[in-house]
Amino acid sequence: MKIDKKRTVGVVLAVVAAGALSGCGGGSMFGSSSGPSTSSAGSRFSQLFGSNSQEAKTSDTPATQSTQQTDNSDLTCPNVQIRFGASTLSVGMPGKPASGNDLRYQGTITRTARDCNLQGGTQISARIGILGRVIVGPAGAPPTVDIPIRVAVVQDGAPEKIIVTKAFKTSVSIPPGDLNADFSLVAEDIVYPAPSASANDSYIFYIGFDPAGLKPEAPAKGKKKR
Repeated sequence: MKIDKKRTVGVVLAVVAAGALSGCGGGSMFGSSSGPSTSSAGSRFSQLFGSNSQEAKTSDTPATQSTQQTDNSDLTCPNVQIRFGASTLSVGMPGKPASGNDLRYQGTITRTARDCNLQGGTQISARIGILGRVIVGPAGAPPTVDIPIRVAVVQDGAPEKIIVTKAFKTSVSIPPGDLNADFSLVAEDIVYPAPSASANDSYIFYIGFDPAGLKPEAPAKGKKKR
């Protein structure tokens, strides 16, 4: 893993490549694909982050990061890791387990990117870019698939501290006859207080699929009539 290069806070905080391939399906999201969605899925991702992206990495153990003392002019942009247990989205037929012949589709995250800006010296505004792939299962996927993603800013430790968590959702169309389709999501408006110099290197961006984000909200209960 490459170590973040510190930059002055007057410009965008450091964005670095990180991590090895996590075992998720799919290759480079900028190469060829059997479906027409590749260019559209990755276009905004590429425009925003260019080559500053990295293959997705799943965290299977608590992250260990340097806690080297820095001053506020040397803040860095946290690494992106997929939360253990949230690296795959599996959806089955209604009332059936999402496996075997009842599997409709499965989603994986293949590439990530991020950038950060220090605003007013007091808070960080970050963007997290996510590229992934949906693979059609034996039961067949619907024409349009919703992809729920959760992004969290976490301070690693015992116990870890969740600074900010936000849910996002994007949709991907699967053309008839295709067995997979690519998707992209740029999670913006991730804003959190700038960490202290000593805590800076213990911050992590955790991402992952959040199936609860696909469940419709319960209708508001009306007032009981008297």
